[in-house]
Amino acid sequence: MMKLDAIINKALGLKFLSLNEAVLLYTRLSTSELMWLAHEIRKIKVPGDEVGWIIDRNINITNVCSARCRFCNFHRVPDHKEAFITSPDEYKEKIIELFKLGGEQVLLQGGLHPQLGLAEYSGLFRTLKATFPDLKLHALGPPEIHFLARKEKKSYREILVALMEAGLDSLPGAGAEILCDEVRKKISGGKCGSGEWLDVMRVAHKLNLPTSATMMYGHIETMEHRIEHLIKIRDLQAEKPEGAHGFVTFVPWPFQAEDTRLSEIFPGDYSLNSLEYIRLLSISRIVLSNIGHIQASWLTVGLPTAQLCLHGGADDLGSIMIEENVVSKAGASFRTDAEGITRAISEAGFRPRFRNQKYETMNYAKQSKDYS
Repeated sequence: MMKLDAIINKALGLKFLSLNEAVLLYTRLSTSELMWLAHEIRKIKVPGDEVGWIIDRNINITNVCSARCRFCNFHRVPDHKEAFITSPDEYKEKIIELFKLGGEQVLLQGGLHPQLGLAEYSGLFRTLKATFPDLKLHALGPPEIHFLARKEKKSYREILVALMEAGLDSLPGAGAEILCDEVRKKISGGKCGSGEWLDVMRVAHKLNLPTSATMMYGHIETMEHRIEHLIKIRDLQAEKPEGAHGFVTFVPWPFQAEDTRLSEIFPGDYSLNSLEYIRLLSISRIVLSNIGHIQASWLTVGLPTAQLCLHGGADDLGSIMIEENVVSKAGASFRTDAEGITRAISEAGFRPRFRNQKYETMNYAKQSKDYS
């Protein structure tokens, strides 16, 4: 028991836990104890009773992707009859709707399209910024950056600098899944490896490009794999230059299994376990002692579970997500609006704080600018 108390005190001191120490906390503490510890750390990292939220829109640049991840129902091969590349008129329509609802950011997700290179992405970013000067681009992710670097025979730095000059504002933590190659080879072998994912983020941090980190859990990984993933994120955050944004937030979400090849190859019970999610989010706050914000993924676990997470380490509920196509294709069906997410935060005993991707407080106001 003394050893457990010593680890708890170490965690409360925001000191880095080892894999074994984190596993011991996860396996020995009850859910209420784990939530308490995570919430105490949350109060140190993010004092006060505010909980962040944002409005953005997920626009898929294309659904063509050569990675063919076994958990993804959204992707199509290049010559598939349902393959698409979003048109300029579609972007304009979607972004105008976003602004009218009070948002200013789009999450642009691409996929590894063999015909789309740096020129196409840079051109798209420049066009969107020219048409919508106030628009914030939270776009692509390490797998796309790695793919573009190989395609263009350029370094990660060269790709990121070019995209930033074209208008990239922040880099999502997409494609992390589980940062353990024995797992990645089985679920997403066509994507970059864990070391390459981390290398892209390392370069982004040196460029002071704000980034986020994610985890998709609940498929074939073990609990130790999850903790290992968290430690890799934490250790990379420790490398970032002083004053750099680094990982601004961490977001875990459960694997959505409906009709996926992964669930057919590795059959099992993939139904949502809310208790497991709360415990994972709490240990994430405890291990990630150098990351400021932890976001509960209400989109994949529902608002009631996300509300409980606000008492177990989370300080953010993320976006109302006007449009989302990937996890919804595999069974995620939760939806809300600005009123719903702010009410959920208030009902949980906190004060809603509208924010941007850098977690700066913003004024929530619907816009009616003329972009015709």
